[in-house]
Amino acid sequence: MNTPLRRLATLVLVMFVALMGSASWVQFGQAEDLNTDPRNARTLYREHGNARGPIVAGGEAIAASVPVDDPFGFQRTYAQGELYSSVTGFYSIANGRSQLELAANDQLTGRGDQLFFSRIRDLLTGRRPEGAAVETTILPAAQQAAREALGDQHGAVVALEPSTGRVLALVSTPGFDPNALAVHSTSEASARYAELDAAPGNPLRSNATQERYAPGSTFKLVTAAAALESGAYTPDTPVPSPVVLDLPQTSATIGNFGGSSCGGDQVSLADALRVSCNTAFAQLGLTLGEDALREQAERFGFDQGRLAIPTQVVESVFPTDLDPPSLAQTAIGQRDVAATPLQMAMVSAAIANGGVLMKPYLVDTVRAADLTVVSQTEPEELSTPVSPTTAEGLTRMMVGVVESGTGRSAQLPGVQVAGKTGTAETVEGRPPHAWFTAFAPADAPRVAVAVIVENGGSLGNEATGGQVAAPIARAVIEAVLAS
Repeated sequence: MNTPLRRLATLVLVMFVALMGSASWVQFGQAEDLNTDPRNARTLYREHGNARGPIVAGGEAIAASVPVDDPFGFQRTYAQGELYSSVTGFYSIANGRSQLELAANDQLTGRGDQLFFSRIRDLLTGRRPEGAAVETTILPAAQQAAREALGDQHGAVVALEPSTGRVLALVSTPGFDPNALAVHSTSEASARYAELDAAPGNPLRSNATQERYAPGSTFKLVTAAAALESGAYTPDTPVPSPVVLDLPQTSATIGNFGGSSCGGDQVSLADALRVSCNTAFAQLGLTLGEDALREQAERFGFDQGRLAIPTQVVESVFPTDLDPPSLAQTAIGQRDVAATPLQMAMVSAAIANGGVLMKPYLVDTVRAADLTVVSQTEPEELSTPVSPTTAEGLTRMMVGVVESGTGRSAQLPGVQVAGKTGTAETVEGRPPHAWFTAFAPADAPRVAVAVIVENGGSLGNEATGGQVAAPIARAVIEAVLAS
């Protein structure tokens, strides 16, 4: 073979190898990405051509697939769609998936690894494939109570079972109707998505897990925990509580709500929490130092990366490189500290559970189409933010907040509620956010809850956490205890 022919043969061989390598990469290396790409029409037809598994709450399907007479075969429907939109999310031909429809997609389509034998059985028997049922931990009574109590106000409610981490309620307002996005007309679904994306309050985004806020005075629980954990304080330890605190290195000051006194130049740590004394906790933050506050916040879950429940939760953050004025403001939940409502529910849940924080989870059981259990979530310990002694002290202090402090609106007859109010300043010219986090019964906790009402809700600038958010938490607690 002469030299030109050898060169040509080599070139052809290289081209064949390149072609085979490229085809193999598309078939295997990119297979997962191509299969999950929402623009892949073949995937859409395959997914819609089979019955997608239901999402269940309280034994009832809150998302299900029904047969339709069109090329797709099945359409997603949502019972009480707006009520559960922050749980189910949406499943849309034009707009993809969100929340559980996204996080549990492999189970709902039947493609999850746990469903391998079910797929083999369907292949051998010729049975039409069906997705698995995803049974949530949501307690419908608590979900309904949270939604009704929020009303037309923008905000969120999260309720957890402290001993396990089960998510009992997950509500974000404004919500949306996923049925409008599930239609098979791509133009109609896209138009509705665009409307929701531009709507006030961003209803497509869950305020409960995907939005961070200044936690305001609910963060004083973290500061109080750091103080008790240091060993230098008990609930009865006197702390300075001036009417106005001069901040070091600046001419700025911190005052109390309404310019009021906290009860004297010194009050006990318990009384400082009871009346939500800004000056006492700002000074306490300066005394404890940045490292102690950061370490305590991290133990509760701040700065620990994204949490999956299995829907994704944005990270709550504690700021870095704080100068003394910023540290004082951070200690009372202002400045750059930011938390999701789920995070503040986790703070209360850890205190309620004797200092042990359980990992929150939203999916209880996954069942194949024949109702066999393919997976079940087991409670998992996430961290131990505080000792049992500190948890007991914080509980006593939080009970005082509800019995005779800023959280009286959370009182329930015959039930001892432990709670903490918060009123968080926002951007200049906008009303503050109203917060409340609590657990009950204080001596045998069954539920921990966090509530935020954005920009004071119906009361605007006159709002406080005790006035606006505490009654919402009370309604949720009552619903859980009655179930």
